[in-house]
Amino acid sequence: MDAKRFAIGTIVGGIVLFFTGYLIFELAFGSFYAANVGSASGVAREPFLQWAIAVASLAYAALIVVALGNQAGSLTIGRGALIGGIVGFLVWVTADFVIYGTTNVANLTRTMVDPVLEFVRGGLAGGAIAAVLPRPARQ
Repeated sequence: MDAKRFAIGTIVGGIVLFFTGYLIFELAFGSFYAANVGSASGVAREPFLQWAIAVASLAYAALIVVALGNQAGSLTIGRGALIGGIVGFLVWVTADFVIYGTTNVANLTRTMVDPVLEFVRGGLAGGAIAAVLPRPARQ
């Protein structure tokens, strides 16, 4: 994958991840997350550092772009959504269970639900990335 395709995919995916993260984790499921914390207290930053969330969204999008760029055959929006969802699920099931196993930040319910929501979020980003990636020229 060339640098232009990588940059376009990362920027579009980062924007989608940033805003869907807000919609999913703050608006739709904010009360669920607040009700399913672990015994640790005082760990939430208020207000959130939006610049740090943006950096994380770009890194997450770049990972999805790399996964999409390594696919054989044509890239459809549906295939991009599936791959993005799988990437999101696997990344977050890993991170969430490490966090659960090493800290008291979240309970087991939250640990199991979060990767499922990330499947949706990663899928939306993967579909958006697939929609905007220019197809490489045939040689």
